[in-house]
Order: sequence, then structure tokens, then C-alpha cells
Amino acid sequence: MNPQELVQQAQWVIWVGLFIGVVLGAISQASRFCTLGAVADWVGTGDRSRMRMWVLAMATALLSTQLLIALTGFESQQTVYTSNRLLWLSNILGGLVFGFGMTLASGCGVRTLVRIGEGSLKAIVVFLVMAVAAFMTMRGLTGVWRVNTIEKVQVTLPTSQDLPSLLAHGFGTAVNQIQLPVVLSVALLMLLFVLKGRLHRQPIRLAAGLVIGGLVTAGWWATGVLGFVSEHPETLEKAFLATNSKSPESLTFVGPLAYSLELLIYWSDRNQIFSFAVATVLGVILGSAGSALLRGRFKWEAFKTTQDMANHLVGALLMGIGGVVAMGCTMGHGLSGLSLLSLGSLLTTVSIIGGAALGLRWLSR
Repeated sequence: MNPQELVQQAQWVIWVGLFIGVVLGAISQASRFCTLGAVADWVGTGDRSRMRMWVLAMATALLSTQLLIALTGFESQQTVYTSNRLLWLSNILGGLVFGFGMTLASGCGVRTLVRIGEGSLKAIVVFLVMAVAAFMTMRGLTGVWRVNTIEKVQVTLPTSQDLPSLLAHGFGTAVNQIQLPVVLSVALLMLLFVLKGRLHRQPIRLAAGLVIGGLVTAGWWATGVLGFVSEHPETLEKAFLATNSKSPESLTFVGPLAYSLELLIYWSDRNQIFSFAVATVLGVILGSAGSALLRGRFKWEAFKTTQDMANHLVGALLMGIGGVVAMGCTMGHGLSGLSLLSLGSLLTTVSIIGGAALGLRWLSR
């Protein structure tokens, strides 16, 4: 494969990322897909319909991603979610901080991008502060603290941290013998929760759950199959094109916000790339804006009080820090990571929900 073909292949990955982002932004805006909203509805009024929509997206992502692995040989072990290093304290603490922060900032990373598309100037401020905080926690001041303290607490597992591999090791059997029963069991539990709520009576939310789950798998396909090079002509090693992590990526919205801001600041730097992740960020904003305009829901929104602005600034700061510490967010761990049945993603997702519930209770007081 010559350099020109590599460039063209990377461009296709980016275009697919932009398309995925546009669809995600449009369907999220139309269906009000939001993890914070799902938790708030459940805690506040007992309404579980948005939570069931999120869980349906989880089940869809899980089943379709496992099908992708079976049909294409997608190397899920190359992702950051299946490492044999379990940073359990980072997952739990980062998830709690992120969850608490998103209640103050009126939504997680993807919800912030959707709100920008709807005309929220508040969300633009959240985007900027969250991106700076995330960048600092990846490479800056808080990043030094993260590496020297919390990330030292970890467990090295005998195998990758996805549940089928862990159970196979524990029972002394092959992964391929236990993979299908584990996947189907987890998916069945998710679908039972969804079916109890008669989500079929809410077609937009039913469609949103199915589509968003499918988009997660589309992301894995774009970066792990379409963008996979078995032998890069320069390094003679495996390579995954147009990704910031140099490994397969799907939907996540903490690091990508930082990468987007970095690209804008250092646009002339040849080391910067317009990656799959940056394309999804841009796509979500465009898709949300298109949906909002078509549905007559576009409306300029600004801070109304000093307290409102203070809450959003603190929330954005906590999300940026917590998301990097946990290495993911409601989309990154809650959908992409759980589609691979990652133990770290399970810990983080539960912690995010717990942090959001604590944040909602704190705000109500």
C-alpha cells in the first residue's frame, strides 16, 4: 500500500466519523437522548423511559459489536477498554466526579454538543472549559497528579478485562466457548428491562436506542476494520488510521473535545490530524443543528444568573477532569466500552450514574 492509498483510506475513516456524528446529533436532538435526563427522570418522577432508551442502545451496541467481531475479526483486544490493567480507583472516582459534574453542567459531553447545535451559548462555554480541563488532565498540571497518584492504584489481570475473558480464565475454559452465552445473557437482561417499559409505544425513542447502539458498532467498524492496516509501509507494524489513540475507537466525548480544541489552536502544526474523533464532534453539532432547525427547536440560550454560570463552569471542569481520569464518559464507557463487556466500563458507568444521582440531590437542596 502506497502513501497516497493510506491517505485516502484515512479520509474515508474521517468521512464515516462525520456521518456517524451527524446521525447521532440529529437522533439525539429529536429523541432527547441524554444520560443525565434519564437519571433525572428516574430519580425525580420515576419515569424510566429515557433510561430504557439508553439501555436499549447498550444492548444494541453489545449485540451488533459482538457480531462485528465474529464476522470481520475486529481485534477488540486492541482497544483501551480491554486492557489487562484494571484502573479500578480511576474508574470509580473519575466516574463519580464526571457524573456529579454533568448535573451542574446540564448534561454530558455529547449532550453539550447537541445543545450547541440547538443554539445554547451556555453549552459553548461548557465545551471550552471541559476541553481545557480534559487537556490539562491528559498532559498538563492535573495530568501529573493523575499519573503520580490515582493511576498507581491498579490491578494487573491475568487476561484482558472483558467479562468473557475473565470468566473463561476463572472457569479454565476457552473464551470462544463462553463468549456467546455471556453476551446473550447480558443482552437478555438489558432487553427485559427495556421491554417492561413498553418502549414500542414511543417510536422515536425506540428508534433512537436502536440507531445509537448501531452507531457505536459503526464506529468500531470504521476505525478497527476500514482504517486497519496490517502492515504500515513505514513502521511495518499494525496501524489504525485517523485515530488519536492509534488504536480502534468508537463514540466517546471527553478526549475528542480536547483534541478538537487542540486542532483549532495548532491548526498549522503538521503533527495535528483531523481524526475520526474530531469528525464525530463536528458531526454531532451539525446533526443537532439541522434537526433543531427542521423541528423549530433552535433557540439562543444564555446564562440567566451568576449562580447558573458558576454551576456550569464547575460542572465542565469536573467533567473534563473526571472523564480523563475514568478514561471515558457516558458514551465512551456506557456504550462503547460496554459493547465489549469491559469490567472497567461497568465500574465507570455505575459510578457516573451514582455521581449524577448525588449531584441531582445536591442541586435540589
